[in-house]
Amino acid sequence: MRKIKKGDTVVVLSGRDKGARGTVVEVRGGDHVIVENVNRVKKHQRPNPQANQQGGIIEKEMPLPMSKVAIWNPSAKKPDRVGFKKLADGRKVRCFRSNGEMLEA
Repeated sequence: MRKIKKGDTVVVLSGRDKGARGTVVEVRGGDHVIVENVNRVKKHQRPNPQANQQGGIIEKEMPLPMSKVAIWNPSAKKPDRVGFKKLADGRKVRCFRSNGEMLEA
């Protein structure tokens, strides 16, 4: 089970976009995440008529290392770390480390 999943709200801890908050769009590998409207770069792209792609300068989100983001705790209104708990019925769920509150029910 991963600590950060697609759809989680995260905060960037360091770098150019420090403090930016966004939703995880994709988890790449096990150590990189793409966050919506964070770490945007301009890329010069060649046209590809076979794939019906236009050329030019496009703006896109690039992956961030998972260690540079922390999950947003809405009840504490600050970034938090993620831990795991085993429930009585045997399920393993993610929880916030600061207050022990579960992320999903």
